[in-house]
Amino acid sequence: MEGYCLKCRERREMQDATPITMKNGKPATEGKCPVCGTKIFKIGKAPAS
Repeated sequence: MEGYCLKCRERREMQDATPITMKNGKPATEGKCPVCGTKIFKIGKAPAS
């Protein structure tokens, strides 16, 4: 899944993407940037793979 890295300021493919649930109950996906290692967070359900 692709997300926007705030440190690199580019869209990157997430490493170790894991589906999570936010405090308000909505789905999100969390992973790491493969270049700088910064946490990438994307709101919305992860596509089925």
